[in-house]
Amino acid sequence: MHALPFHRRGIPASRIALGCMGLGGGWNDAEFDTSHVRQAHAAVDAALEVGINFFDHADIYTRGKAEAVFGHVLAERPGLRDQVLIQSKCGIRFGEGDRLPGRYDFSADHIRRSVEGSLSRLGIERLDVLLLHRPDPLVDPDEVARALEDLSDSGKVRWFGVSNMSAGQIRLLRASTRVPLVANQLELNVAHTGWLDAGVHVNQEASRDDTFPADTLEFLRLEGIQIQAWSPVARGYLVGRDLTGAPPAAARVAPLVREMAEERGVSPDAVAIAWLLAHPAGIQPILGTTRPERIRAAAQAERVALTREDWYALYVRSRGTPLP
Repeated sequence: MHALPFHRRGIPASRIALGCMGLGGGWNDAEFDTSHVRQAHAAVDAALEVGINFFDHADIYTRGKAEAVFGHVLAERPGLRDQVLIQSKCGIRFGEGDRLPGRYDFSADHIRRSVEGSLSRLGIERLDVLLLHRPDPLVDPDEVARALEDLSDSGKVRWFGVSNMSAGQIRLLRASTRVPLVANQLELNVAHTGWLDAGVHVNQEASRDDTFPADTLEFLRLEGIQIQAWSPVARGYLVGRDLTGAPPAAARVAPLVREMAEERGVSPDAVAIAWLLAHPAGIQPILGTTRPERIRAAAQAERVALTREDWYALYVRSRGTPLP
């Protein structure tokens, strides 16, 4: 087990985090109800039971309802806010009819409005972490810097980071701001291995097909930036979802994940998460489920010891080709 870069910055985050995208009902304008609040309570209870204290949100999740439901949980449980770390994200905007397409927005006004909205829905005074959700092609780093520094100086956000960004994009933002960027959330799992392939394909013909931005993993490790993994079980394909229509890598590796889980008497969730935890970068997986039994099962990963041979067996099976 490897320490989190968060810990070296004094951020007391749990090794595994809980993603809250599934709270609040559907991605529509329907109101949430008491059943959704009960669902959120149950997810929080399961997370706390297994030592998870880090909760990942975004302003867009179920169109704001995920944060609002979580806000009800906080309001109904005095003292809970002091026990947990709350992360949210901003920068993605939904389409508005035929006039405005779905888009990204790192304008200072949008960042500030998004944070104010998240704080209001959550019923809190400060976010522990704010991530910029996806790269905005129209980003003005100086404008982003003004927004982040204002939010830091006002005490509305403690730490900042990004999501789905390359080393170069992070360098560009960092050159303009005095606030550190402490995290980068990326899609990482044993069926989505471009982040590894980019390294092992150096000086190989196979590198022509690599899509993960070169040197990003190494940059994050050198700079002590926390790597967070979204979709750590490949949208459920690694842990029991019907493999009909699954990406080829998921279809190849899922049976081996199940086999290793059966051998160890744990769930496939635990093996899939343990594979990420075994990487020396200190990756923090963001669980995508809100089902208590799945949360508890995934947390078993901290007790699953994969050998180097196990780790490589999963990686090579996912690749579908031998290592060069």
